[in-house]
Amino acid sequence: MRLGGRIAAAVEVIEDMTARRRPVADALKDWGLAHRFAGSGDRSAIGNMVYDVLRRRRSLAHRMGSDAPAALVFGAVLDAGQTPDGLRAALEGDRFAPPLPDEGVLKRFFSNDSLKDAPEAVAADVPDWLAGPLATSLGSDWVVEARALSDRPPLDMRANLLKAKRDDVLAELKPFAAEPMPLSPWGLRIAPIEGEGRHPNVQVERGFQTGLFEIQDEGSQIAALLAGAEPKTRILDYCAGAGGKTLALAAASGNAAEIHAFDADRQRLAPIWDRLARAGAEGVEVHSPRDDLAPLHGTMDLVLVDAPCTGAGTWRRRPDAKWRLSEAQLQKRMGEQDAVLQKAAAFVKPGGRLAYVTCSVLREENAARVEAFLVAHPAFRLCDAEAIWAEKLPDAPKAYHAERLGEGAVLTLTPHRSGTDGFFFALLEREA
Repeated sequence: MRLGGRIAAAVEVIEDMTARRRPVADALKDWGLAHRFAGSGDRSAIGNMVYDVLRRRRSLAHRMGSDAPAALVFGAVLDAGQTPDGLRAALEGDRFAPPLPDEGVLKRFFSNDSLKDAPEAVAADVPDWLAGPLATSLGSDWVVEARALSDRPPLDMRANLLKAKRDDVLAELKPFAAEPMPLSPWGLRIAPIEGEGRHPNVQVERGFQTGLFEIQDEGSQIAALLAGAEPKTRILDYCAGAGGKTLALAAASGNAAEIHAFDADRQRLAPIWDRLARAGAEGVEVHSPRDDLAPLHGTMDLVLVDAPCTGAGTWRRRPDAKWRLSEAQLQKRMGEQDAVLQKAAAFVKPGGRLAYVTCSVLREENAARVEAFLVAHPAFRLCDAEAIWAEKLPDAPKAYHAERLGEGAVLTLTPHRSGTDGFFFALLEREA
């Protein structure tokens, strides 16, 4: 397909999403099934355009002077590096291409002050109602922070130290220009894609198939590292999901900890079995929602709660989620977080620790939930996460937002400050 056909296809997908209110992944999949002539490169390029529109829908509409799907896609193509002259040349004689925007629109789009008169929520590419919560959560430079949540993400991986050293995995992935991560000592990164490119499918590589590495965002790796999985301790991953942090905890302990993995959703938990076997993770007992966890009450040295949240730190990868998010959904998540923290606290033994993690940057889901928990559970105290960072990552920069809560501190990682997805980390300790 030529560029014009790809642009037209992206417009079609966005119109389908809007008309039927469906997730972007479903709309792209259905378009591919209905247009089997499109090759993998075409589908990748079309997907890039659609995701770029969803990441920066409001700022693109402001710069283009229109929120029509065709205007948004043209804006995304230009924003990704295409020049007006290059666009004209690529579309010349292409009967499938939508009409090219006029010169005045293109001139405004590339003007240095094209967003100067835009409201903050438009420049930040978020719904209006989120401006207040984001400003409260991220401070005076929240617009810059939010725009970084609209960038294309890198491909992050974690070397599985149970089977290989990071340098060995880097050598394995040398053809893909993988580099060591700047923060995580376990991490490897392939840079964000440019233009019409795509990330390699590393899951078909020998290293992945044999468990030498896992796909995991650097922020998630750091949360597992800061939680502190020590040998000869009992650990409960209470919201284990597919097991990403369970695997990281097993590797961090050198397979010398007793780890229990639980999730209330059987479907989310299902992939964990294959992942544990591939990684060579031992000493992990998986518990389904039907299992009785009462015998574990008060026996855990560490309980990790990767709480259900809005995912407001993952908008680079799931940009359609920010447009679906509502105030009612945020309130619902906050209630779920309070409930899961209360349940998880029952498993912490005296002197044990409770790690609270989300993939959100919203204070309502993060520090505010910790404050509410401490009021309701006076037997717990908040640890100093800044000091834990200095201990666990002595050579890493202080690439985080810290908030002091009494004598303790909590951390938030963001794409702008940390180069990671948005993540929150707090560690609490139960009195002995």
